[in-house]
Amino acid sequence: MCLFDYHRFDQQLLHTIAYDALVWSSLHGLVVGDNSSQGSGSVPGVGLVHAPFALLPTPFPQNQWRQASELAPIFNELVDRVSLDAAFLQHALSRTKEADEFTSRLLDIHSKMLKINKKEEIRLGLHRSDYMLDEKTNSLLQIELNTIASSFAGLSNLVTELHRYILSRHGKLLGLDSKSIGANDAVNQNAEALAKAWSEYNNPRAVIMIVVQAEERNMDGQEISVIYFRAGYTPVDYPSESAEVLARTKTPLKRSLDGAREHTVVMVDLDPRVEWKARLLMEQSSAVKCPSISYHLVGTKKIQQELAKPGVLERFLENKNDIAKLRKCFAGLWSLDDSSIVTKAIQKPELFVMKPQREGGGNNIYGDDVRETLQKLLKSGSQEEAAAYILMQRIFPTISAAVLMRNGCWSKDHAISELGIFGTYLRNKDKVIINKPSGYLMRTKMSSSDEGGVASGFAVLDSLYLT
Repeated sequence: MCLFDYHRFDQQLLHTIAYDALVWSSLHGLVVGDNSSQGSGSVPGVGLVHAPFALLPTPFPQNQWRQASELAPIFNELVDRVSLDAAFLQHALSRTKEADEFTSRLLDIHSKMLKINKKEEIRLGLHRSDYMLDEKTNSLLQIELNTIASSFAGLSNLVTELHRYILSRHGKLLGLDSKSIGANDAVNQNAEALAKAWSEYNNPRAVIMIVVQAEERNMDGQEISVIYFRAGYTPVDYPSESAEVLARTKTPLKRSLDGAREHTVVMVDLDPRVEWKARLLMEQSSAVKCPSISYHLVGTKKIQQELAKPGVLERFLENKNDIAKLRKCFAGLWSLDDSSIVTKAIQKPELFVMKPQREGGGNNIYGDDVRETLQKLLKSGSQEEAAAYILMQRIFPTISAAVLMRNGCWSKDHAISELGIFGTYLRNKDKVIINKPSGYLMRTKMSSSDEGGVASGFAVLDSLYLT
């Protein structure tokens, strides 16, 4: 009998645990806006439902957990150094710029900052590196590095506490010890980084600027994180630049950024009405951006693929041990210029994921769709269209027997999990003030699902049971 085969528990026990979990969630704020409720996200306190979560924690090996945590400061430093290499960013993304309007607009802002010689002396990063544990090799492999919208620090913190509570009440019966759940202090670590960035700005009259999405449903994230680039990473967040929208947004932004009350940290949660001119205005300001336009670009999938090329990490890092640690976690990453890999992906599409320059879930291409998309690109002969994608090795993690909670109901599912390690980084000129791992996000989804976003409805929040 496997200790972590949660399907072995009888219906009544799971029902009791689920009831306890729902009560705890209601009392401790493990809630989000309910899409089905009118007024949810626009009227405070109206239309709340528990965040989707795994009823019991997912087992994860201690050694790989330690490895992932040790990688966070190295990735933080890498992001900072790559962000300072403007020539590398512009060159690496030059073909992507031609193929993708969204990336093109980001690069245009970056170019304008270079033209005016804009320096970001205080640089703040709240990053998250996401991994899966490959079952065949038992290797920890990176899925992506997030430099923008590294969300769920608050809710993941609460799920950890929820699981500790459940095991404190039912652990003996389940054969599980609450002390084995991995510590998670993500929300406090993020808040500490924001507060220290404000302090480094050294103006006690300055305030922290919060810009949020319209009808934001992730209530916990915006309250605790204070300023969070929760949006701005997808074209949907940048609608038309109509005169009406500019009239509503341009003047207040200029007052808040350039007027009597300065803003020290802009970690932006872009309202869908705010446009590219507003993003440019914030980038031009003296505020600490989180992320800056350079940090944002470092987090693109194309840069991730470029960094995985032989010899590229050596351009930014000197420590050979650090370089080896990063390379060890890299999954296979290729541009569509590699004809041999494209041929292999057409022959065996199940071994690859095709990724466009998009974030937010629901954008990646899997299975037979990989073959069809590649064949269409080859037929069209358009190098410009091909530059909008990268190919990545598909990772196959261990399938576990999980119990998932959604909308007050639990279900037994076969699931796979993805671990995200938060990293906080703060630098003022040559002085590194913070560089450390800062908690984690565990997401679990049905093994039959390709996508893995919580907000998009594919995954649930989870915690680690260290083995």
